[in-house]
Amino acid sequence: MSRLHDSNPPQRNIPPDFQQIHRQAIPQVPSSNPLKVFSLSLSLSLSAFLVLRILSKARYVQEEPVALFYPNAGRLPCFKNFFRNLFYLHFSLITVLTAVLAVRGLLSHHHHNLRLLKLLFPLLSSAALAALVAFSCQFFTLLRPSRTLKAAFWLSPLLTCAVGILLVSVGSAASLAVASLALVSAILMSLYSCWVSPRFDYAGQVLSDSISSPPPRTAVIVFPTIIGGAVYSGLIAVGIGGATAAAAWGGLDKVFILVIVLSYTWTMNVVKNVVGVVISRVKYMKLVCGMELETGLAFRDVRKHSMGRETDEFMFSCVNCYSGVASKLVTYGNRWGFVHVGVYNKRFVQASIDTWEMFRRAGLEPLIDSDLTSSFCFLCGVAGGGVCALAGGTWSLVVHNGYATVVSIYAFLIGYFMCRVAMAWPQACVSAYHVAYAENPESARFDATIPVRIQELQRSRAQNSHTIHDSTEFE
Repeated sequence: MSRLHDSNPPQRNIPPDFQQIHRQAIPQVPSSNPLKVFSLSLSLSLSAFLVLRILSKARYVQEEPVALFYPNAGRLPCFKNFFRNLFYLHFSLITVLTAVLAVRGLLSHHHHNLRLLKLLFPLLSSAALAALVAFSCQFFTLLRPSRTLKAAFWLSPLLTCAVGILLVSVGSAASLAVASLALVSAILMSLYSCWVSPRFDYAGQVLSDSISSPPPRTAVIVFPTIIGGAVYSGLIAVGIGGATAAAAWGGLDKVFILVIVLSYTWTMNVVKNVVGVVISRVKYMKLVCGMELETGLAFRDVRKHSMGRETDEFMFSCVNCYSGVASKLVTYGNRWGFVHVGVYNKRFVQASIDTWEMFRRAGLEPLIDSDLTSSFCFLCGVAGGGVCALAGGTWSLVVHNGYATVVSIYAFLIGYFMCRVAMAWPQACVSAYHVAYAENPESARFDATIPVRIQELQRSRAQNSHTIHDSTEFE
């Protein structure tokens, strides 16, 4: 009896929430009373059954989602669905607006109808090409992660420069202004690629380790998302084409186009973030608990409990563009926070604060600061946008020179956001990899990639400090 009482059940590497549930489910009773021993055995059996059910099939969310996986969901304020409802409302209104603009353009004067077709065909072709490029980015990233990462850093400046040259050939004042911006951006991206080239090997290794075993049924989420994004991009292109080809209503068409573009930007960012939250949750549970959480189930839970938190990230999407502001705001808005948004149903800002504080405690802050995954995904988007802009702009330059500039800009946006949505799942895998490592660096599921990189950064920092100290003494 005493041996049964003194023995400890084997400890699993599971999150604190599950450990707390496990401890509460096992009462501590003395072993002298046979009835209490029987109660203890029955309690242990029930607890073991529940824990094994949770860790093996991960079906508890459907039965008790609020109590187990979303401990704070029941205490959220009454406005917890405000952003989700606002997003759905705006999506419906924009869909109606684009349909009205498209019908107005098609039913307008015959001359305007021809202008619409000349504008519409390149944009629709760009949407289809964007889907193809998005699938290609996924395929090559999964097949050759390190080579794809290096190719993105070198191809994106070249494609951006080619877009600038195409716009210069258009010859209008607007095209020259956009061409200047494209050429300057190409130069800056080239300099950035040269500056971070020493980090390519580590970034490629982390990317390879993170996506070596993709979450199960990832294609069920990612492929329909890309197809749906292409269809929605085509709908947006039809609305923009209808407003551009048949300008009327006292100049309100320009306002409509601006609203449609902003809505498209918001929608694609939300879709990208939802995919990131779903995949990061599944990958995190695999790394931390060894659980094969069903991707479709995770998507339904995120849509039900966390939809709306992803919209918060849109406010912080430009943080990394400004280094001075980023140094202060990265704690309150970073992509690693999406892991805790999906796993613990936290608000985006609180999740970002918690994950960044965890990185600091684990000594991973310099490693996270030098991560290139976000830049890699951004440059994949730029490369995809460049391919679509070249295709649509060249078509318009041949068919109707007056539309070449606007078609190039719209095609670039379509290609950029389609590729960003496609690359959301590799970025989510890397984020979950870092967060899971920060929570338990001693886990056997991680190799020596991160510890070796930390040692390299420490040696480099020590050498730089020694060099600065020697130069100061020499002066």
